[in-house]
Amino acid sequence: MRRAVCPGSFDPIHNGHLDIIARASRLYDVVHVTVMINKSKQGLFTVDERIELIRSVTAEFGNVEVESFHGLLVDFCKQRDIPAIVKGLRAVSDFDYELQMAQMNNGLSGVETLFVPTSPTYSFMSSSLVKEVAAWGGDVAHLVPPVVHEALTERLGKGR
Repeated sequence: MRRAVCPGSFDPIHNGHLDIIARASRLYDVVHVTVMINKSKQGLFTVDERIELIRSVTAEFGNVEVESFHGLLVDFCKQRDIPAIVKGLRAVSDFDYELQMAQMNNGLSGVETLFVPTSPTYSFMSSSLVKEVAAWGGDVAHLVPPVVHEALTERLGKGR
C-alpha cells in the first residue's frame, strides 16, 4: 500500500491545502493529513477543531486519514511506516526552506519528500493571510471551503 503524509498546521485549512491533498490522494492509496502541534504557537482554532474541519472537507476523497502529532515528522512517519512526505511549493522562497527540511528528514530517517507545485490559482495563499483578511472583514469565501468560511466567520465575529 502506497502511503504519504501531508503535514501542516492547517489553521485553517484553505483551498491551496486542499489542492495538494487532492492531488496526493490520486497518487497514493492512503494520505495522512497531519496537524503538527507546536505548543509555542496559539492557533485561531484548536487542534481538535482543525482536525474536524479537515475531516469534513476531505471526506470526499475516501483515502485521507486525519490526526495530530507532536514531535518530529519523521517519527510520525516511522511509527506508521510512511515512506513519503508531500509538500506544496508556492514560490522559490518556499523551496529554500523546504529543501533543507527534506534533506534533514531524509538524513534522519530515509523518508523522501515530494514537492508538488501549487496551482497558480493558490500560489499567493497562506493560512495567516486568510486569517488576516478575514479578521479585517475581507471576503475569503472563495479561498476556503464553505464549512471553513462558516467557522472563520463565527470565530472572528465573536472577537469583534
